[in-house]
Amino acid sequence: MNVPLVVTDFLDRAVNLFGDKDAIFTEDRVFTYKQINYRVNQLSRGLQELGVTKGDRVAYLAPNTVEMLEGFYGVFQLGAIMVPLNIRLKPEDYLFILNHSESKVLVVDQDLYQYIIPIKERLVSVEHIIVHYKNDDSTEIDYDQWLLKYSGESFERADVDEDDVCSLLYTSGTTGDPKGVMLTHRNNYLHAFSTMHHLRVSDSDTYLHVLPMFHVNGWGSPFYYTLNGARQVMLKKATPEAVFNVMEKHGVTILHMAPTVLNSLFEYFENNIPKVNKNVRIVLAGSAPPPAFVARVEKELGWEFIQVYGMTETTPLSLVSTVRAHLQHLPLKDQYRMKAKAGHDMVGCKVKVVNDNGEEVAHNGIDIGEVVVRSHGVMKGYWKNEEATMATIRNGWLHTGDMGTVDEYGNVDIVDRKKDVIISGGENISSIEVEGNLYEHPAVLEAAVIAVPHERWGETPHAFVVVRPNQTITEADLIAFSRSSLAHFKAVTGVTFVQELPKTASGKIQKVQLRNDYWAENGKEGRFVN
Repeated sequence: MNVPLVVTDFLDRAVNLFGDKDAIFTEDRVFTYKQINYRVNQLSRGLQELGVTKGDRVAYLAPNTVEMLEGFYGVFQLGAIMVPLNIRLKPEDYLFILNHSESKVLVVDQDLYQYIIPIKERLVSVEHIIVHYKNDDSTEIDYDQWLLKYSGESFERADVDEDDVCSLLYTSGTTGDPKGVMLTHRNNYLHAFSTMHHLRVSDSDTYLHVLPMFHVNGWGSPFYYTLNGARQVMLKKATPEAVFNVMEKHGVTILHMAPTVLNSLFEYFENNIPKVNKNVRIVLAGSAPPPAFVARVEKELGWEFIQVYGMTETTPLSLVSTVRAHLQHLPLKDQYRMKAKAGHDMVGCKVKVVNDNGEEVAHNGIDIGEVVVRSHGVMKGYWKNEEATMATIRNGWLHTGDMGTVDEYGNVDIVDRKKDVIISGGENISSIEVEGNLYEHPAVLEAAVIAVPHERWGETPHAFVVVRPNQTITEADLIAFSRSSLAHFKAVTGVTFVQELPKTASGKIQKVQLRNDYWAENGKEGRFVN
């Protein structure tokens, strides 16, 4: 008899094998997996009494807390669908997502409830609002008091199939309304097995929740760290000081983060020289860092650097940058360059880079094409958007919109978003490559590169730069620096210094806004409109 691959299995295993282990740590509380399971059963019964049944959507707006973690399993036991909300959005964004997803219940942290107040009267489908850490300023349901009303004994679960949707995650695009990505139990289940293999997750690990769980379920962290009985440390606000303190206190061995967070940790480390654990794996996704940055992480901090690649639509991870054993004879500089790439296929994933005719590009590290993915993680589709689903998944392959190259060892290097490639004198230029070069300058804190018109070459790269505190640099200095280490046609031809770069709620730099602002300032209308 085939056993369906459903995510509730993960907590079951943790309870059976690691039930009495102190496993979930908050600032002032500690829970075993048995205690978490008891609270999960209470939550399922409470939601059931509120009328939540199989297929209903339950939205969560919360930072990394034990309540957020238990929400996944409490919702899944009912066969309901978890809708994790980005904690950095605006009230109108929440209004769109809650109404579009037709969420029946909203569970929100008290610190974030202020963003719901302005839209509460316009919520169409939400019947109940439950508040974590509730104060006396509202009449909503108090989570802690409400949970106490229900038994935590064994809960009779809904009949769930592995192809049923369990997560509905809204992408934070740079333009237009976000799209709801439908991920199934099977998507999340097999992704957990693939990811824990490549990240070497075990019950001896202590994972620090830095990456928010709303970010594609914190890259599956509520699943594969629970499945393996790892210790998990909750951190509501991931300031650099707090991260270093918690890492030392709990002996953290692995954490996932965005590049901006790792940058802030390095800044704090340089200025404060805190005590640093050495047995640590750092899992990074986003724009590839310069190899020199990878070298600094591994040499100065003593941490293992692991770059990964994925997107919400692929559950998310598809590529990993670890250097395979038979390539570890290569010079360190080549290994650092390899670690800075998106990497090679993860188990259960097939990734290709194809040209406009759908043919694979040569593995020469030069020819550019679009990254396409076929895997167990590819989404079921976009919620209530069949047209967008069909445009994204074609002939069984998900088209990512990312452009990349493939080197002789089969490692994919993301060079740009399809719309961000700069075409100068007929040559394709990766804005990411140019940005990586600028990051090597000691005065550059952040950089973004866009195409601007040029009478002779059609387009050339223009940089927007945030300078590090107490540093000075001129436009001429950066242009000269760029020309000294890049082919001249790739070098920036102009620089705009800014206090900060515009970003989406998930931290992606909004190059669309940079392009629009550039054109507005120059009194013309740009060719890039979305």
